Amino acid sequence: MTFTNSNQLIQVFPADTLPFMQSNDSIELSPLPLQRPVLLIGHGSRDLEGRQGLLDFATAYQALDSSRPVIPCFLELTEPTIQQGVDQCVELGYTDLSALPILLFAARHNKFDVTNELDRARLRHPQVKFHYGRHFGITPALLDLWHTRLEELDRPEWNPRGIARQDTVLLFVGRGSSDPDANGDVFKMARMLWEGSGYQTVETCFIGITHPRLEEGFRRARLYEPKRIIVLPYFLFTGALVKKIFMITAEQQELYPDISMVYLPEMGLHPQLFQVLREREIETQLGQVQMNCEMCKFRLAAVGQGGHHHHDHAHDDHAHHHDHSDSPRSHSHNPSHGDRHAHSHDHAHSHDHPASDPYAEPEQYHQRIWQVP
Repeated sequence: MTFTNSNQLIQVFPADTLPFMQSNDSIELSPLPLQRPVLLIGHGSRDLEGRQGLLDFATAYQALDSSRPVIPCFLELTEPTIQQGVDQCVELGYTDLSALPILLFAARHNKFDVTNELDRARLRHPQVKFHYGRHFGITPALLDLWHTRLEELDRPEWNPRGIARQDTVLLFVGRGSSDPDANGDVFKMARMLWEGSGYQTVETCFIGITHPRLEEGFRRARLYEPKRIIVLPYFLFTGALVKKIFMITAEQQELYPDISMVYLPEMGLHPQLFQVLREREIETQLGQVQMNCEMCKFRLAAVGQGGHHHHDHAHDDHAHHHDHSDSPRSHSHNPSHGDRHAHSHDHAHSHDHPASDPYAEPEQYHQRIWQVP
């Protein structure tokens, strides 16, 4: 498929042509020992297609195992909210539930905002036990997903000029976060995807908050004088940011028509995503949820001020705790922060609506990024 923009063409790889995208018949999920409802918590988007992406994802995951409810909800920007999702579980008579963040990396949303909302829900429903699961993270399954997509691009119908991999640059585009640890994971994922692939190089960039931004990523990619640039938006679902990446890619194709540009879609309803999600669900049932907090900026801030950082994934709670109780800059999980998040959104991250960008310039970003709320 091609997209016309001012008489220039950008090659788009449609999601419905990807291997295994048409059906989830390739996987089967047997019922788990505990028939515990699963709360799938997405970021949220005002983009209707982006919102529908999570709802469709939840419907497909439910169809793979109908033995327990799968309930989608959103952290912000749209409904149903996390509180509404928990209420639905309670109305169905459940007192135990697994809450799984449908997030790729462990940034602030995963570490604080979702857990604060679960704390609010626990105050409202003290009889309910919350088992908070792990984000998707960096896994062999997700690497295989992208390797398979890239192999498809070697086929003549997607590479009519026969451009070799050594003449091709990968441009890996992350969402961007105010958490340096999560941004580092984006670079790690991109590097692992490139290792052994035969491509000339991989450049990593972001569509918001942190740097380098997408335009700078294209500039760096062009320094290698490639014949082809493959753009990989590392997103689960479409939305305003994914569409922004597409439009910037189209603009770049217009400016540099001699370089073939290929745009891959978001991951969408892929069986390998469901396999990873199933692993996360099983972890909550076994009480084996683990995360690496060594480079968490919230832990480092507490240690630097003589505090201590308690990071626990307990089976009988919502599993992710940051305790900075000895630090004057402590951030506790309490309902007051949850209410503040729900109404003011005073922390810095990219939304789908126009807003001032406190990190627009790299200097602004570097001055603020290691600060904690």
